[in-house]
Amino acid sequence: MSLYDDAVLVLKAYEDQPELRDAYLEHLAAHPDGGLWKACGAGHVTASALVVDPERGQVLLTLHRKLRMWLQMGGHCEPGDATLAAAALREATEESGVTGLTLLAGGPVRLDRHPIPSPCHCHFDVQYAALAAPDAVHAVSDESLDVRWFPYAEVPSVADDSVVRLLAATRARLGA
Repeated sequence: MSLYDDAVLVLKAYEDQPELRDAYLEHLAAHPDGGLWKACGAGHVTASALVVDPERGQVLLTLHRKLRMWLQMGGHCEPGDATLAAAALREATEESGVTGLTLLAGGPVRLDRHPIPSPCHCHFDVQYAALAAPDAVHAVSDESLDVRWFPYAEVPSVADDSVVRLLAATRARLGA
């Protein structure tokens, strides 16, 4: 199965945010050869993961080098990614430096479509949550200015609304 086929199946199975989900599927249908790749000027699907330590009630955020914002880990799909989940896990591991992450069961937690600087127009982000061990060691990647743990309650004061919504959906899935 191709990454494109996986993306379509994942999105069709995602039951929340039906209007946004349908917009993602329409984008992929309109761009079957490029809708997943950075080169698609109409926008492209990305995969991200909010790294959480539920035992300590914390999330690991990255201070994005270009955007200068505290965000979840994530980014572009690459040709070697077999699935969207694999892309999200790869990005979370690369950007956090944390080994042994596992994705929260149940597939994507949220979808978030947002504009990005030129030459592209938008990211169709498929957002997962990744579980970290309480003793997880993180590191700053080349894509970040900083990587830091934040208590759940502190996230609204440092991150934008998309991260706050992702955290709320993650906590709901965790039952926390």
